Amino acid sequence: MLDVLIIAPHPDDAELGMGGAIVKLIAEGKKVGVLDLTSGEPTPHGSPDIRERETDAATQVLGLQWRKNLGLPNRSLEPSLENRAKIAGIVRQTKPRWLFAPYWIDAHPDHAAATKLVDDARFWAKLTKSDLPDAPHHPERIYNYFCVHLKMALQPAFVLDISMEWETKLASIRAYESQFITGRDGSFLDQLRDEASYWGKTIGVEYGEPFACREPIGMETLAGLV
Repeated sequence: MLDVLIIAPHPDDAELGMGGAIVKLIAEGKKVGVLDLTSGEPTPHGSPDIRERETDAATQVLGLQWRKNLGLPNRSLEPSLENRAKIAGIVRQTKPRWLFAPYWIDAHPDHAAATKLVDDARFWAKLTKSDLPDAPHHPERIYNYFCVHLKMALQPAFVLDISMEWETKLASIRAYESQFITGRDGSFLDQLRDEASYWGKTIGVEYGEPFACREPIGMETLAGLV
């Protein structure tokens, strides 16, 4: 049973998009899991074995309680009925209150397909009289993290303060050495820091992570506002 299930097209997307939020949620006592849909391979400096080791390392850094890989094909992820059923089955088995998926607009076809799959699987997971495993379950919300391949002027629904969690997020990203360190000059990690600093500045803190949501966000109190 999970409180939060993050669905990522590739290993490293969850860390890039919401690594700080993951650390914060776990520190608050939430049970957090990540479902990676593909291995993320092939890439210029990676391999399936390397990516698996890197993912295990990042998982340890973040302190995740649950992580699985669905083993779908990288670079050709499709929002098919078969894939929808697989994700819906995991949603029914893990019963999260919240789902997190990539932002729905992206140049990377795998990212757009992943978000479509999450939207559709959330609906299917609540259906009765189906051949899906376990009992029906309907997560309360889908929130969307930003890990996009477009130069966009983002308009998030909220920005989360990750000032205390930034260094742990950065360490989890560094775990993917084949993707973000090997063959790079370090400018990518500098860019990530600049982006986190920008979002932090928008809410008056050191570092932040932006999130979107297609549905209204309900609040019982204003106490959580920065």
